[in-house]
Amino acid sequence: MEKRSVLHMLDPMPNNSPFDVNMAIDAGFDVLVPYSNVKLDSVYGLTQDAIFSRGPSGVKRTALFIGGRDFGLAMDMLKATGQAMVPPFEISVLADPSGAFTTAAALVACVEKQLRLHHQRELKDCTAVVFGGTGPVGITTGVIASLAGAKTILTDHLSSDTAEDVAKAYNRRFSATLTGACARTDADKIALLAEADIVFCTAKAGIQVLNAAVLKTTSQLKVAGDVNAVPPLGIEGIQQKDNGVALKYAENAPGAVGIGALAIGDVKYQLQHQLLKAMLETSEPLSLDFRSAYEKAKDHRIILLK
Repeated sequence: MEKRSVLHMLDPMPNNSPFDVNMAIDAGFDVLVPYSNVKLDSVYGLTQDAIFSRGPSGVKRTALFIGGRDFGLAMDMLKATGQAMVPPFEISVLADPSGAFTTAAALVACVEKQLRLHHQRELKDCTAVVFGGTGPVGITTGVIASLAGAKTILTDHLSSDTAEDVAKAYNRRFSATLTGACARTDADKIALLAEADIVFCTAKAGIQVLNAAVLKTTSQLKVAGDVNAVPPLGIEGIQQKDNGVALKYAENAPGAVGIGALAIGDVKYQLQHQLLKAMLETSEPLSLDFRSAYEKAKDHRIILLK
């Protein structure tokens, strides 16, 4: 009799995400075991407890999920799981803190598709500005875009020093080329849009980042994606289901298009589902992070966005 599939869900926060729990159930895992308030130095031991208790056949039906809200900590935890494994006792692991890795991968892939479709351009040819760039989704978006070749600016709504510090930290970690800037005022945003081909809006839900007056000043913008699904939406004029729709208020930027939160969210949902399912179906252990999510999103975006 085949052993039941088990997903151990490690989270440094007080509670595991109900979203992730639901996603794992729908992907087909038989048993979910949530762990909250997990410290980095506990990950090694928890991983070994998970791998040594089921035997070689059970190991193939066992996986780990790393949640939380911190990009760097999630990557450190993912690394710790790998260090704890001993062949043939190796299991698949997916890191997706606060859904940031799959959300960011979906956002960049959606924007990249529309950039090619409407402007025949690649990310490496563009300057991208990430509003809300010091949160988990914003940082991940920035790192993905930078590694894909875009000149990428992370913004913080209060401090350029904060944005620069985050950019430098993730440049060191991933050999990215991020820079930081402040986007406190409309004047700050207008200055940033003056050189932006792409806008990634990853600010907190319910906060409008770019209003009509700011958008009317842009002449270079080509694609804008907004992950905020809670009114007021992050970019005025973009509707939740927009997917390559002419960007309202950007009349001085010919061909500029927008992508709304539900269009991006649909790709994010399918992407996370596919990554979770891949851990169930693989014959070899997988180690999945934001890079894996982006590669999967690129592989499937034509199907998902047709």
